[in-house]
Amino acid sequence: MVDVAVVDYGMGNLRSVEQALRHVAADTEIVVTDDADVIANANRVVFPGQGAMPDCMREMDARGVREAVLSAAHNKPFLGICIGLQMLFEHSTEGDVAGLGVLHGDVLRFASNMHDSKGGKLKVPHMGWNQVHHAQHRLWDGIEQDTRFYFVHSYYVQPQDASLVQATSQYPQPFVCAVAKDNLFAVQFHPEKSQAAGLKLLQNFVQWNP
Repeated sequence: MVDVAVVDYGMGNLRSVEQALRHVAADTEIVVTDDADVIANANRVVFPGQGAMPDCMREMDARGVREAVLSAAHNKPFLGICIGLQMLFEHSTEGDVAGLGVLHGDVLRFASNMHDSKGGKLKVPHMGWNQVHHAQHRLWDGIEQDTRFYFVHSYYVQPQDASLVQATSQYPQPFVCAVAKDNLFAVQFHPEKSQAAGLKLLQNFVQWNP
C-alpha cells in the first residue's frame, strides 16, 4: 500500500507535483499512477490537473479511474489541484459538461470584460501570483494570511454551500479558490508552483489525518 497516489489521467502537471511532494516528504512512498487499484488502496490521494474540463472527465473515464477517485474523495485524505478542484462539482460551463458531483455547485468562466480598479482590462485566463485569504484549517498551518499563490485558470468554482469555502482571491471580484469538506481539500491555485507557501501546504496535506 502506497502512502500518496498522484492520479495520472494524462492531464496534470504531474512531475512538478510529484517532485514537490518528494521535497516535503522524502521518507513517504509517492507514486504517479493511472492504476485504479493503486489509487483505491493508497493512504491518501492527490488529483492534479490543468487543461479543459471536458478533456479531464473524458480521460478519467478512458483510464478507468473515476470510481477510485470518487471513493478517495469520500473516504481518505484527498487533495484536488486546479482542475482537480473544478471536477469535484456538479457542472462546468466549460464544454457544458458534468463533473463528479461530490460537491454541490457549478464551475463558471470569468467574464471577458473585466477591469481592474484603475480601469485596465483584465485578461482571461487569470495567470500569475495572487493573494489568498484563507479560513482556519489544518492545511493552512504555518501559512500567513493573504500569502500569494500561483494561478493559471479561466474558470472558477461557485459552491452552493458557503461552509465549504476555505479561501478566496480576487480577480477583480472575490472568487472561491479553496474548499474543504471532511477528508477533502481542494485548491484552484498550483501549490507545486507556489514556492515556500505551496510546499508548506503540500507538507501539511501529507501530515493531515482528518
